[in-house]
Amino acid sequence: MLNATWLNTFTTLCEIGHFTRSADALGMTQPGVSQHLRKLEAQVGKPLIVQDGKSFTPTPAGEALFKVGLARRQQERDLKEVMQRDDPDVGEVRIGCSGSFAMWLYPHLLERLRLAPDLALHLTAAPQGNVIRSLIRGDLDLGILTGQPQHPQLEAKMIMREELCLVVPSFMQSQEIDLASLNHLGFVTHPDGHEYADELLGRNFVKDYQGSDHLKTRTSVNQIGQILIPVAEGLGFTILPRSGVDAFARRGDVSIVDLPFKHHHDLWLTFRRGRGKFARIASVIALIEEEVCALD
Repeated sequence: MLNATWLNTFTTLCEIGHFTRSADALGMTQPGVSQHLRKLEAQVGKPLIVQDGKSFTPTPAGEALFKVGLARRQQERDLKEVMQRDDPDVGEVRIGCSGSFAMWLYPHLLERLRLAPDLALHLTAAPQGNVIRSLIRGDLDLGILTGQPQHPQLEAKMIMREELCLVVPSFMQSQEIDLASLNHLGFVTHPDGHEYADELLGRNFVKDYQGSDHLKTRTSVNQIGQILIPVAEGLGFTILPRSGVDAFARRGDVSIVDLPFKHHHDLWLTFRRGRGKFARIASVIALIEEEVCALD
C-alpha cells in the first residue's frame, strides 16, 4: 500500500509546484519534502518528477500518482462528512470569494463561530476562476461569484447586486470630480483595477475616457486590505466593490463619488449540487443571505 504521508507530500508538491512553498504549506523543511519524494519513488519503483533547475515536471508515473493523491483526499473528505452529524453547528465549511467581499464577510463569520464551538469556518480570498475550480474539485463548499457559473455540477442563486464604487480621499467629497482631477490625483490600481476602471469610468466619462491604460498610475498593490490606505492618505483614487469600501477600517477618510451612471455586479452564492442541503452548509448560506439583505 502507498504510504499516506508520502503521497500527501507528493500531492501537495504537484499542486503548488515549488519545493520551498510546499514545505511551508506542510510545516516541513525542504529536505523533508525531498526525502518523502525519494521514498515514494522507491516504493513505486519509478521516477515521479523530472527536475529542471528550480522547476520540475511530473513524469507519466507522477501524473498518475498525483491523480490518486487527489482522489484519496476527496474520499477522505467524503468519509469525514458521512461520519459527521448533520448538525448546523458541527463540522467544517470552506468558503471562497473575492478579497473585497471577504473583508466584509469575515466579521459576520466570526460571530457565527462564537455561537458554535464545534463549527470550523475557512475563508479564502481568490480569483473567480480559482473559486470555481475549487468548488468543482470539492475543495470549497461555498463560493461567491460575480456571474452565474455554467457547470452541471454547480448550483447558484443570486444574492445581491453590489455597486462598483469610485473612491477618492475624503477631502474631495465636496469637489466636482472629472477625469482630469482623477488623473491629477493618480490611480491606485490592483489586480482587478483596470477592468473595474473600464466598467465604471467608461460609462461616466464617455467623451474623455480612452481606456484604463491611459490612466496615470500612482501606485499598485495586490493586498485587498492595503488598497484603500493610499486613498485615505490622499495619494490617489481607486475603484472597488462597495463591500471592500464599507469594511475599510478608516472608512471616514475615504469618500464614494456619487456618479450619474452606476455599475453593479450580480453576486451568486454557488455550491456543488446537493451540498446545500447539508445542515452546516445550509446554516452558513442562511447567514450570508441574511447579512446581504441587511445591506439593502
